[in-house]
Amino acid sequence: MRLVSDLRSPLARARGLGAAGDGVGHWRAQRVSAIALAPLALWFVVSLVARAGADHAEIVAWIARPPVAVGLVLMLGAAVWHLKLGMQAVIEDYVRGGFAREAGLLANAFGCAALAAAAVFAVLKIALGA
Repeated sequence: MRLVSDLRSPLARARGLGAAGDGVGHWRAQRVSAIALAPLALWFVVSLVARAGADHAEIVAWIARPPVAVGLVLMLGAAVWHLKLGMQAVIEDYVRGGFAREAGLLANAFGCAALAAAAVFAVLKIALGA
């Protein structure tokens, strides 16, 4: 006797694959963060190379410019989000279920949130002159 779930089409069975049920969404979010990060990181590296030899005051003045501060916050946000997604995938794939896996996922989420908050705070502190 066939179960009702066996009557679904192959496409319906393929949707939502993955242990968490959102494998495609996670994969897509990782790719979107990488695409966002590529031009932002390139801009950041080129900007730093252009300021090679600048002293501390010049770099602080550069970061304090509103377009630069916004670009840095966007780059840091994309980088930390990409880090969180990548580490989550590693933990889900290689840490066996139970306490270690849940603790790892929780540490990853809180650690990345703390890193993002500290990075944004640092940029805003410079940008706002506080």
